[in-house]
Amino acid sequence: MKHKQSEPNTKILINREFSIPDPEKLELYRSNPSLGPRILFFSGGSAIRQLSTRLINYTWNSIHLITPFDSGGSSAVLREAFRMPAIGDIRNRLMALADQSVLGNPEIFRLFAYRLPTAALEDDLLNEFTSILEGRHELVAAVSSPMRKIIRHHLKLFSELKPEKFNLAGANIGNLVLTAGYLENRRHLDPTIYIYSKLAEVRGVVRPVVSVDCHLGAELNNGARIIGQHLITRQNRAKAKQRIEKIFLLEAGNPVSDISDEISIRPKVAELINKASIICYPMGSFFTSLIASLLPSGIGSALARSRAPKIYIPNTGDDPESFGLDLMDQIDTLLNYLKRNNSTLDDKQLLNFVLLDSNEKNYTGKLNPADLEERGIRIIRRNLISAASKPLIDADLLTETLLSLN
Repeated sequence: MKHKQSEPNTKILINREFSIPDPEKLELYRSNPSLGPRILFFSGGSAIRQLSTRLINYTWNSIHLITPFDSGGSSAVLREAFRMPAIGDIRNRLMALADQSVLGNPEIFRLFAYRLPTAALEDDLLNEFTSILEGRHELVAAVSSPMRKIIRHHLKLFSELKPEKFNLAGANIGNLVLTAGYLENRRHLDPTIYIYSKLAEVRGVVRPVVSVDCHLGAELNNGARIIGQHLITRQNRAKAKQRIEKIFLLEAGNPVSDISDEISIRPKVAELINKASIICYPMGSFFTSLIASLLPSGIGSALARSRAPKIYIPNTGDDPESFGLDLMDQIDTLLNYLKRNNSTLDDKQLLNFVLLDSNEKNYTGKLNPADLEERGIRIIRRNLISAASKPLIDADLLTETLLSLN
């Protein structure tokens, strides 16, 4: 069945009308982003980094629930040393939402984005870190007081608490600062995220979906079991890929027991979901970014209580993690995980729209609109891919679309 492509200003009626794009709404939000909509994203990694940098031109109220399960790179070094959730993706999103203009604090942005060299002698690494710690490094010297004092305090604390043999190669300064804040605040991430959101003029709310030290596990269709987010991602980039059958949470240090149902979201996360005006399941690594953020118990029930429209934005291009899953399989998988702890939930409580690029060749398989409508789900087709972004979704086009749906 051939579907008719929507025109740019097509009205879409789902209890109310949306004009896409809506120039009046876009201009209203641009003129006063402090009053912009609360668009909530479940994600991790960098897939919506560009989208986040565009959003702050229209709204300072977006909400980002991030997966703290990364197990590779410098995050793995910190997790091993301090038995803590991964903070790299949280820091990445904070920086994507930071005001880098002269009205913000671009000096903090540059410092928090800086990594120590990955290939340097140990003495050279220690000397550079010491210059940062003492405020002599140009990136620290550029930060005005009292922000510089707060940052140096946390770096000094990190230096005192880090193991003697801690490897500084490739260490991200922002991650070290946030780690020290986490340890100083009795292993709570939220207070530290709040402080540095204020310092860096972060234009949005960033929170880990849970604040416990967990790892991701996956079962493949060949029966293999993989523990660790980076290993799951690596497997799906291999030539002989296997389909992921199940993904779950494990307590750090315990590679045996699935504790997905034992880890619950905090009341403040449920409150953020309740406050959202739009809820997005965005593009990104299908299992280790999107589904992973939906694993904690209580997510599905909190979403069902929200009356905000809920939108799935599938990947265009190649996502190795969705190997073996066509577009309908992805929707069913998303809904199955959301209903995992509460089988009484209806599809329409959890998903209202699937947002697709107007060229269906960018996806594996096709959707049946009539079948989805029976389940309370509608398809929105828009031109989401530009010549500059192909085969990926253009951040500007997606921003216009989401804001118009509010």
